[in-house]
Amino acid sequence: MSRYAALIYGLACYALFGVVSIWALAFLGNFLPADSAFGSSIDSPARGWWPAALAVNALLLTMFAVQHSVMARPWFKRRWTKLIPEPVERSTYVLFSCIALGLVVWLWQPIGGIVWQVNSPALRAAIYALYFAGWLTIVASSFFINHFDLFGLRQVWLYYQGLPYTHLPFATPGPYRFIRHPLYVGWLLTFWAAPTMTYSHLFFALGTTAYIFIAVIFEERDLIAHFGERYAEYRRSTPMLVPALRTNSSRTEKAVTE
Repeated sequence: MSRYAALIYGLACYALFGVVSIWALAFLGNFLPADSAFGSSIDSPARGWWPAALAVNALLLTMFAVQHSVMARPWFKRRWTKLIPEPVERSTYVLFSCIALGLVVWLWQPIGGIVWQVNSPALRAAIYALYFAGWLTIVASSFFINHFDLFGLRQVWLYYQGLPYTHLPFATPGPYRFIRHPLYVGWLLTFWAAPTMTYSHLFFALGTTAYIFIAVIFEERDLIAHFGERYAEYRRSTPMLVPALRTNSSRTEKAVTE
């Protein structure tokens, strides 16, 4: 692949990521009109037989989890880069993640039913504030660990300039000094900060939360293999999701290898 083509490809994948992210925000926040061309919001009324809807939703979440996790593993990357150029490996991961998430949003089957519903305008506004804070946390956390490397732009830009790719140094900037996975904290807020929680929304939140805790196991195993004792010490001294009341002064550093 030419350097120019790789750059255009990386930019296109990143642009698609932006579009799908806004789509997912509208889906989880119930800002999509019911039965639109872009699918329904997550808490829309039921459209069919709930066992069939639940089966479809389970399949969609499984597809996303398998894609998102397997393609991030080093053993897969080693095999995958025999088929695609290494500079666009991360952009291709972003592309497949966008397709998987887009299919979840587009094909999600609401099943109705109310688990909880907050009617107070002030409380609803507060919960929506938490919801948007979750999205802001996701974006901000990605910039602390090099947003452009995480989404493949740094890789294609270095290739375009004719420079070799260099792995990011091990670091714990900003919130990473206090928790190991602020990105996941943001995602959990978007899943659970809901003024209206239907059964399909609860199914989504439970499924994606379970996926996060499983994904952490594999991600940290890869990080320890890559960074050795430095990450192992960081893992011992730094909480996963909730900051400790007392911080450890001997913070180590973190980088993301997905």
